[in-house]
Amino acid sequence: MRMIGLRYAATLLIAASGGVLAATAGSPVDSGLDTAYVDAAVRQQDDLYRHWNGKWLASFEIPKDKASYDSFTFINDKIQQQLRGIVEGLDHAPRAPGSDAAKLADLYASFMDETRLEQLGAQPLREPFAQIDALASKDDLPGLIARLNRTRAGAPYDVSVDPDEKDSTRYAVSIGQSGLGLPDRDYYLKDDQKLKAVREQYLVHIESLLTMAGVSDAHESAAQILKLETAMAALQWTRVENRDPEKTYNKFALADLDKLTPGYAWGRYLEASGIAAKVDYVIINQPSYFTGLAKLIDETPLPVWKSYFKWHVLTAAAPYLSKDFVDARFAFSGTILSGIPQNQSRWKRGLRLIDVAMGEAIGHLYVDRYFPPANKARMEKLVATLLEAYRRDIETLTWMGPETKVGAQAKLVKLVTKIGYPSTWRDYSSLKIARDDLLGNVLRADEFEYRRNLDKLGHPIDRSEWDMSPQTVNAYYNPLMNEIVFPAAILQPPFFDAAADDAVNYGGIVAVIGHEVSHGFDDEGSQFDADGNLHDWFTKEDHERFAAKTKALATQYDAYEPVPGYHVNGELTLGENIADNSGLTLAYQAYRQSLGGKPAPVIGGFTGDQRFFLGWVQSWRGKVREAEEIRLIKIDPHSPDAVRGSAPLRNIPAFYPTFHVAPGDQMYLAPDQRVVIW
Repeated sequence: MRMIGLRYAATLLIAASGGVLAATAGSPVDSGLDTAYVDAAVRQQDDLYRHWNGKWLASFEIPKDKASYDSFTFINDKIQQQLRGIVEGLDHAPRAPGSDAAKLADLYASFMDETRLEQLGAQPLREPFAQIDALASKDDLPGLIARLNRTRAGAPYDVSVDPDEKDSTRYAVSIGQSGLGLPDRDYYLKDDQKLKAVREQYLVHIESLLTMAGVSDAHESAAQILKLETAMAALQWTRVENRDPEKTYNKFALADLDKLTPGYAWGRYLEASGIAAKVDYVIINQPSYFTGLAKLIDETPLPVWKSYFKWHVLTAAAPYLSKDFVDARFAFSGTILSGIPQNQSRWKRGLRLIDVAMGEAIGHLYVDRYFPPANKARMEKLVATLLEAYRRDIETLTWMGPETKVGAQAKLVKLVTKIGYPSTWRDYSSLKIARDDLLGNVLRADEFEYRRNLDKLGHPIDRSEWDMSPQTVNAYYNPLMNEIVFPAAILQPPFFDAAADDAVNYGGIVAVIGHEVSHGFDDEGSQFDADGNLHDWFTKEDHERFAAKTKALATQYDAYEPVPGYHVNGELTLGENIADNSGLTLAYQAYRQSLGGKPAPVIGGFTGDQRFFLGWVQSWRGKVREAEEIRLIKIDPHSPDAVRGSAPLRNIPAFYPTFHVAPGDQMYLAPDQRVVIW
């Protein structure tokens, strides 16, 4: 289900997966640099990332319950321990019945009660399976899809409620392709040895889980499900195509939907979903997919669709059933897809559920205990410093003409900054949580979120809303709101160290701020104006100059090959690569401006500029398992950590004299090959 208002939100990373970052032992406290892992065998002019992080990359083992490990996961592990203390303490503290504290305690207890889950086994699946078995004809499919869209069970399409891309004063419903069990269409369609092996294992996994759930024809059903999902994948748009906001904005009056999908009963879906009475149009993201889907529904026998829907209900429910289901699902989704040897501890998975179901409730408690007002005030000053650097830089850009510069400055003026936590906390009073009903809690939480978003329709835009919880180690820019959002959790080392010299913080957290601000001007964000509307405010000539730069950047990143045979997709990662390059560039400018014309001190043998760039490099220290790397290359709009920690440096002119990089060095790019946007 995609009802959270993050359709276009550009984030700093895709996820935090946990881990324990080695302490900064041996590093000078006042420099903020971690010198413990320098590999002198790698010249800094050839690969500064591996020079600085090399010993760690060679020796560190990713924890067995992690797909990857980086600075985000280091912070996240610390926060998980803090959240565990909060949640487990709730059972020993006074709490009013029906309060958020009581619901958090009961939700966590329902997840941790393994004895009851073992007693229930597959029993929680009986009712949803019976509903699917009761389908009398394909005319009943729209109603079933509407029910599944209210939960996190997969369906051929899903629905979201966001500000209308072309009228940011009102909410609109968007409907987009969905329903695959594998991470991306390439897993079904590419003639690739590794992806083919995943398909074969997926087929076995489907059969195994269906058998455990008591499905009698599991072998035949598994083959039919894979064949159906492959047909759906062939109809779906690529992730690169889905990055184009103009192409995915297709406004249809409700009465015209039947023309898009002949034979499909949209009226039944709209009525069952609760949408019909609230809007007179919807946005269809991929029209050709829906036309093809209608034909696929017509050609595919009803029993096959029943098997498909049972499978997606089952795989969504499996993490909340008995241990055999949990283990079987993890063996595929965790180990095969991401290479993770073992599942996370149950308490960690319980906290993950809490974050999804009641993120702001636990976030409120986290902020009260761990986010002092001084942190917010400090972040506000850093944002102001960075925005001033942007204002100055816009006026110096040679590729942007005067007319476009007016629009860019207007967008900066209207940019909203949210730091730490929301001004109004989410109201969970209507959410029912039962201490003895885990799957019921999950489904009711999904329904609560669906209803909360659906209720926005017809009401003014809620500009106080957050799409991340305060304890999330991340940040985002939302072009529909023209806002940058920094949850409380990210304001910690290695991104920000209050005891460190300014240079490393500018290379860390200020570059993060710059990253998010730049999303307002990347290849997607630049298509939205200061008020969040999809509206072209660039001149034709500026479009052409900007496109030339972004094409060169995409080509530059295409050359990186993190796994043999698997290159970074420069078009898919373009927005985030623009943000990394622009954020670091603007952070450098802000750092130089902060010196007021005075030379930076040399600390620990490092100049100020060296500390700045090394602050960036050490922030992106990370490792990832090969299966996860391949998965992320296919789906993640971000480049891998090693690329992010290195590639932007090569495009910044100041980097070259700072580390004496010259022609012949591996990090050297000729001036005419460097892509400088900001």
